[in-house]
Amino acid sequence: MASYVPSTKEERQAMLSAVGVEKAEDLFAHISPEVLLTEPLDIPAGMSLLEAGRRMEEMAAKNRVFSQIFRGAGAYNHYVPAQVRYITSKEEFLTSYTPYQAEISQGVLQSIFEYQTMICELTGMDVSNASVYDGATAAAEAVAMCRERKRDTALVSELMHPDTLEVIGTYCEANGMKVELIPEKDGVTDLEKMKAMMSETTACVLVSQPNFYGRLEDAAALGAAAHEGGAKYIVSVNPISLGILKPPAEYGADIAVGEGQPLGMPLSFGGPYLGFMAATKQMMRKLPGRIVGQTEDVDGRRAFVLTLQAREQHIRREKASSNICSNQALCAMTAAVYLTVMGPEGLAETARQCMSKAHYAAAALEKAGCMLKYKGEYFHEFVTTAPIPASRLMAALEEKGILGGLPLSEDEILWCVTEVSTRADIDRLAAAVTEAVKTETASGASGDPNAEADSEPASEVRKAEEEVRA
Repeated sequence: MASYVPSTKEERQAMLSAVGVEKAEDLFAHISPEVLLTEPLDIPAGMSLLEAGRRMEEMAAKNRVFSQIFRGAGAYNHYVPAQVRYITSKEEFLTSYTPYQAEISQGVLQSIFEYQTMICELTGMDVSNASVYDGATAAAEAVAMCRERKRDTALVSELMHPDTLEVIGTYCEANGMKVELIPEKDGVTDLEKMKAMMSETTACVLVSQPNFYGRLEDAAALGAAAHEGGAKYIVSVNPISLGILKPPAEYGADIAVGEGQPLGMPLSFGGPYLGFMAATKQMMRKLPGRIVGQTEDVDGRRAFVLTLQAREQHIRREKASSNICSNQALCAMTAAVYLTVMGPEGLAETARQCMSKAHYAAAALEKAGCMLKYKGEYFHEFVTTAPIPASRLMAALEEKGILGGLPLSEDEILWCVTEVSTRADIDRLAAAVTEAVKTETASGASGDPNAEADSEPASEVRKAEEEVRA
């Protein structure tokens, strides 16, 4: 990963002599002998590079790699231009060093500054921090930002990602905030119920755009209702969707957050990912973590520094509103490089393809028996009924190398389509679903000598068919 120049035995001895000791063990003479390791560790012997490579290949072969993916739910399979991986894999960028000393960290600081600028352009907000761990953490931190002395209740749409809801619950349990879930109606957040839930203690309203079901919320109406009740408005957004959808700032968001994985990061078994946060100028001093600012040095040259840092976040943590001090620097730079390579038109085209292909897939799946549950607008995810038990449908698709949608239950499936899926891929998916339904129905028919009339699988098939017809 990095250039490594080993020292010779003579060089090491010279260094030891310079500090006044004879051997390396003398450097640890102040440590009690009882805690020192006196025998070799019981670990396997080292491998050669060739042996290690073969071992890694054997382990990797156990992974199931799908040629087609129609599942999202928070982690999305997008095309990553080769330039993104080439640039971000340069060894000088692979560091977790904290850029406190600006005079030796200008490169890292500039990459973060450029990332922050792009996040602000994407969301329409005034300021962005240097990123947090993931989208769920960003949402929870945003809720904590809104707490005031007399406002300690967060109204959160139950159509946020389930994992995000859990993280918010964990944060709020620890910091004393209350969380109330706004119920859904017809696949979107119930605006009237939200208005009824508003009170003098409501600190913020948090919704997702698009929501977990892929539906597009009436974000402007939800924001207006939040502000009318004196609460802050937080929106969790899919960054790719902002290529064609309105940015959060245009419908009144005080804070915009989201998961940055779609911006150039592969699925990678769930991480590392990236949480982005942006806010209005009025909320700027409450943003957690780092903010990189641009200034001038003594010679008038452009320079970058950490700015608006609350010292208690690093030293007096008992008084801190957040304990996040680090940031996902490499992931943030990856997002910045991706956005640079794609450009505004490339991002818009990606979003258009995601949306149009999702609608094509929904129509194809309806012909195969998976009926859309909600008829409203959606981006690139949608919920359908399952014509046969969802677990068995997914198993049938996996046999053909297709990772199907996420089963929400045995009766419902959340599908996702991105720009990487071709029309042929979608047609193949629909054909595979049609075949699986026919096979499942035939296996449960009374004419099958191996099937009992009242067997459990046959009963489940009939139940699913009745629900679809209903």
